Amino acid sequence: MADRPTLEGEISFQAPGAAEPGKTWYKIIGKLESTPLIALHGGPGTGYEYMDPLIDLYDKHGIPIIFYDQVGCGRSTHYRERMGDGSFWTFDLFIEELDNLVDHLELRQKGFYILGQSWGGMLGAAYATRCPRGLKKLILAGSPASIPLYAKAANYLLSQLPPDVRDTLQECIEKGDFESPEYQAASLVFYKRHFCRIYPFPEPIQIGFKNLEDDPTAYLTMQGPSEFVINGTFKDWEGWKGAHNIKAETLLLNGRYDEAMDSCIEPWFKTIPKVKWAILENSAHMTHWEERERFMQLCGAFLTDSLNK
Repeated sequence: MADRPTLEGEISFQAPGAAEPGKTWYKIIGKLESTPLIALHGGPGTGYEYMDPLIDLYDKHGIPIIFYDQVGCGRSTHYRERMGDGSFWTFDLFIEELDNLVDHLELRQKGFYILGQSWGGMLGAAYATRCPRGLKKLILAGSPASIPLYAKAANYLLSQLPPDVRDTLQECIEKGDFESPEYQAASLVFYKRHFCRIYPFPEPIQIGFKNLEDDPTAYLTMQGPSEFVINGTFKDWEGWKGAHNIKAETLLLNGRYDEAMDSCIEPWFKTIPKVKWAILENSAHMTHWEERERFMQLCGAFLTDSLNK
C-alpha cells in the first residue's frame, strides 16, 4: 500500500555509562491514533528490517507499527568500543532505551502492544516483568525462556544434522573457527532447517545478517560467537523465573522446526498468568516469514480480542 502513513525520526538516548547522548532511530507505519505495536527485533544487533512483514497487521487490522533499531545496530548509535563490556551491554540498557521510546512517543496513557522476536522477545518479556505502565499485550515469537535450555536445544539439533555437517561444525567449534568457508557452509545447513526454511533467505533477513556482520559488538558480548557456543553475558539467563510478574496477556509463537524448540518455550507457558501458545507447523525460527498469513492471523486475532470468538 503506497499510501501508508510513514514517519521516521530519531530520539536522543543517554545510554547508562556512555560519555555522551546517543540516538535511537525509529519508523512508524500508520498514525498513533489507536494502540500501536512496538516491534523488538532479534540479535541483539540484527536491526528492524526483517520484521517488515508486521506491516500486514496495519494493512489488515489498522494497528500502527513502531519499528526501531536498538542501539548497537542499524541507524541507531553504535558502541563498537564496548566490545566485551558486560557492564554496558545489559538488559537494563535495552529496557531503558525502550522506555525512552515509549515516553517520547507519549504512549503511557493510550497504551501499546509489544511483539518481540527471538532476542527481542527475551527483551520484551524482561520488560513486561516490570509491569510498565501502558503495556496492554505481549507477543513472544521464537523467544526462549531459558538460555541454558536454548543451548541444550541447539546442541540437540546439531546432533541430528547429517554426520559430515555435524562433524564439520563440531571440529570448527573446538578450534574456535567461526569464519572459515567450511564452518559457514555447515552452518547454512542448520540455518535452512531451523532458522528459515525459505531459501534463498528473503532480502530483509539477509540484511539482518549483514547488520550483525557490520557490528557484532552486542551479539558477541551478550550471546557469544555462534548459535551453538553461547558464552556471553546472558548465557545463564532464566527469564521464566520472573514471568509470574507479567500482567499483560501474552501470546507465545514458535515453529515446529524452530531452533527455539518447545522445551525452550514451555517455561513461559507454565509461568505467565494469562498466556496462549500456538505452534506453526511448517516453520522454523522466522515464523513471520515462513507462515506469514497464519502468523498474522494469530497475532491479529490476539491483538483485536477475537482469538476466542
